[in-house]
Amino acid sequence: MDTVPSEVRKLNFDDYSTAKHLEHAAAQARARNFQDFLIVDVDAHHYENESYKEVFQYIESPVIRHDVIDSSQRPGRSAMINASVGNQNLGGRITRANLRRLQKVPADGRHRDIAMTLEWMDAMGVDYACMFPTPMLFLGLHPQVEIEVALCRAYNRWLCERILAVEPRLVSMLYIPFNDPEAAYKTVKDFGDCKGVVGFMVTSPRYRPVHDNAYMKTYALLEEMGKPISFHAAYSWEDRALQMTNRFISVHSLGFMWFNMIHMTNWVVNGLPERFPKLKVLWIESGLTWAYSLMQRLDHSYMMRTSDCPSLRRKPSEYMREMYFSSQPMEKPDDPSILEATFRMINAETQLLWSSDYPHWDFDLPGVIYDLPFLSETAKRNILGANAARVFGLDAKVVKRIP
Repeated sequence: MDTVPSEVRKLNFDDYSTAKHLEHAAAQARARNFQDFLIVDVDAHHYENESYKEVFQYIESPVIRHDVIDSSQRPGRSAMINASVGNQNLGGRITRANLRRLQKVPADGRHRDIAMTLEWMDAMGVDYACMFPTPMLFLGLHPQVEIEVALCRAYNRWLCERILAVEPRLVSMLYIPFNDPEAAYKTVKDFGDCKGVVGFMVTSPRYRPVHDNAYMKTYALLEEMGKPISFHAAYSWEDRALQMTNRFISVHSLGFMWFNMIHMTNWVVNGLPERFPKLKVLWIESGLTWAYSLMQRLDHSYMMRTSDCPSLRRKPSEYMREMYFSSQPMEKPDDPSILEATFRMINAETQLLWSSDYPHWDFDLPGVIYDLPFLSETAKRNILGANAARVFGLDAKVVKRIP
């Protein structure tokens, strides 16, 4: 059955293709000579729901596999895969979302996701991209833990076998089913050595405290393997505090900071940096201002109540400066000295990793870093690629093909 609207079929796809959509990005990449820069995108996305037919076949439980496939074929909201209310692609920012369905499998046999991803990577001047799902970012709020575990393992197996094993420019920090500590440990154990797996990711909208003792063996395993753990932000309009907001801009602005601020506070206050000093921790898609303000707030409280944090040997901000942060969505204040102070506060030259968040509506190009007047050439190269190559253990060879 053809699900593409008739008005979409009448359009000339070439006028709305990724190459056309990003022609100014490609011009920017050429003008800034990104061909000589190693650029690593530590937070890029695909729409895994476009490949659900493939992913669902990897679900290990025959009962859950049957239920999920049956549920996905029903109209409206799926009973098995919860979705969050929001308007991510509206407001005129992404006008070609429906046209993604017109993108065909390449003639050379590559997976559609690989071809589409490499196309935008080359347009922006990106050498390597860390690939994350999109709808699954909200899976941590699913009322059935076993569904999160089943979908997590199916997605990870599909991604490793169909995407990462085939294309060396694509890597991923695999989804951890954090609501089940044993399944989280097993995920790291089973997938940690797979090609293209550079770490593991916890989706931040969830209500399991990161300092629970049940997770300690997973953190210890990650530290032993040298694989970083990341906390990928998102929002939830169903959160009790965020339910008081009445506009998407409100829940979006607050939500992407809110959950990571809670997890970061628990991580530091409960002494996890002391317990796992070699574990690399990355905070994704919260912007930067939250870290700057939280550092000051925690330091202020810590100096008055150090007895609440008996495992800490230093101020909270000192531990936070040793963690890693992705840049997107990077706030752009009118006064550039504010952003410069933020960069200085988080040790951006060695701890900040550029990210695009493409193809989401608020994505950033590499120019948001390259064009900052207060950064040295070395700092620009570090943030755009060298830091990520060090954290993920990537080959520093430039492999892009800017059109």
